[in-house]
Amino acid sequence: MLRSASLSANITASTAITDRPDRKQAILLAAEKLFAQQGYHAVTIRQIAQEAGVPLALVGYYYGAKQELFHAIFEHWSGTIDARLAALSEALEQAPSRRLVAIVEAFIGPVLELRASEEGEYYALLVARELMNASPEADRVLRDYFDPLAHAFIDALNSTLPHARRSDVAWAYQFSLGCLLNHISDKRIERLSLSEVQANDPEAQTLLARFIAGGIRAALPKP
Repeated sequence: MLRSASLSANITASTAITDRPDRKQAILLAAEKLFAQQGYHAVTIRQIAQEAGVPLALVGYYYGAKQELFHAIFEHWSGTIDARLAALSEALEQAPSRRLVAIVEAFIGPVLELRASEEGEYYALLVARELMNASPEADRVLRDYFDPLAHAFIDALNSTLPHARRSDVAWAYQFSLGCLLNHISDKRIERLSLSEVQANDPEAQTLLARFIAGGIRAALPKP
């Protein structure tokens, strides 16, 4: 009887120690960092547990399989998509002469702010690295989170450039995305500029917005 009571107490204590939000968050942040640095397929669950400083079994306890942990990272940051959609709504209220640049700024601004922040750096790099890969894990994330966002921006661009075919606007969006992802992940500009600028310089945001908007106008001119 005493042994049974002691065992029950140990299980209760173990559960209390294990089921801690800080450990769950530590696992998520560790996975985000390692996936961003090394790539999804190069990282093991054991490495994530070591980075998070938790027992190996705890990763599966909270998140299940590795691909579910990967998906959970994007669910955790889904609020950033809401922020971009809110910025897009404000952009659509701008005067016609200003609207295209405003849409582009809504597209790139929240991402660049995230990349420049300490808490969002690895997530931004993860997006740039993994979502360009045609893996089943990345494709699921694209369909669940980023395809609806893309359609919203394509529709906004098409309403601003009604003379253009939507398929051509979709191409313009894809080209713009390539510019953005390269900008947040590549540090080569430091070498090419002869060290005059640093990668992810906030002052480059205005130049990037003008470059993308100018490219869209040139690619989709009015007849």
